[in-house]
Amino acid sequence: MRKVRGPRHGNPKQFPFRAGFASSAGGLRLASGGPVDCWIGVVEEPGRRLVRLAGRLSVAQVPELLEACAQGRPLEVDLTDLVSADPSGVEALQRLRRGGATLVGAPGYLQLKLDSMPAKPISAPPPRRRSDT
Repeated sequence: MRKVRGPRHGNPKQFPFRAGFASSAGGLRLASGGPVDCWIGVVEEPGRRLVRLAGRLSVAQVPELLEACAQGRPLEVDLTDLVSADPSGVEALQRLRRGGATLVGAPGYLQLKLDSMPAKPISAPPPRRRSDT
């Protein structure tokens, strides 16, 4: 497995993180120029895509997380270095899990949130009414 290096000194644990995600090609795509709290690393391996999260996942990073996870199956999301997740982040992780992703390395407090927060139901369109005229 090739390690993905973070945006600063090659270590995702060193702050400040920047929005965006590193690809296995070694590039870093920045969503914004300023420091933020989350690092998203993507590694393509034979037979799976590994997405690593580090820092604090918030609503600001959810679109990039979903984009990073949308292109590969089977998907494994490594949460070992995730420090916290706001409700939007937790909901995004639940959505990924419901979609078949394997979440690994979740710290205990985060696992409790993932298991106890009610998942938002996928809303179905209202049934069509037939007009009997």
